[in-house]
Amino acid sequence: MALPTSVVASDDAIRVRDLRVRRGHHLVLPGVSLEVPLGVVTGLLGPSGSGKTTLMRAIVGVQVIEGGEVTVLGRPAGSKPLRTLVGYTTQAPSIYPDLTVHENLRYFARLLGVATERVEEVIDSVDLREQADQIVRTLSGGERSRASLAVALLGDPELLVLDEPTVGLDPLLRHDVWRLFHSLADRGVAVLVSTHVMDEADRCNRLVLMREGHIVASGSPDELRERVSATTMEEAFVALAAGS
Repeated sequence: MALPTSVVASDDAIRVRDLRVRRGHHLVLPGVSLEVPLGVVTGLLGPSGSGKTTLMRAIVGVQVIEGGEVTVLGRPAGSKPLRTLVGYTTQAPSIYPDLTVHENLRYFARLLGVATERVEEVIDSVDLREQADQIVRTLSGGERSRASLAVALLGDPELLVLDEPTVGLDPLLRHDVWRLFHSLADRGVAVLVSTHVMDEADRCNRLVLMREGHIVASGSPDELRERVSATTMEEAFVALAAGS
């Protein structure tokens, strides 16, 4: 995969400083700061409602923020130059149900100004060749998730922001998707993946643990387990979230 010329001049794909997001009277993110490096699969781990999706929305520039700073590939989050450099998938499949996989990808390729040859490459990368001419509404949930991932890959992104991309996938497909994430990271892409499934934690190079809008710990899976003498990531998360 040929990556586009980067606009970032450091090893960090994302830099977040004192990010605050409010909904009504509730401060969802009360001052989050973190860095996400290039060439690494970073897992954003935490229970539902911990602020993972809000943080990801701020990173891709679609979330109204109250304060703080979010820099992506050396640019303010949401900047026009980032349009083809950042791939994003939401929890709900972001594709048209009345079109085929091929038609969806060709449509989004035109929007991004991407060569049509790229459509065939991403179809193969997410293993949807047999379903390429199938109407999206007839696909399984896992197939729809992979079609959304294919859209995110169209621009040959330097950063992938993926909100629970493995929901609905069977174990074999989850294995294949995680292998794809690591192959992208090996080529220098930054991959930020959110999940609340603890057994996916060990598939990440680095973890950021969130609870109630706060980052409670970060590091490799082994480092986090060793920090609290835990044998599993679930044990480590419980101990770290409790302030052990």
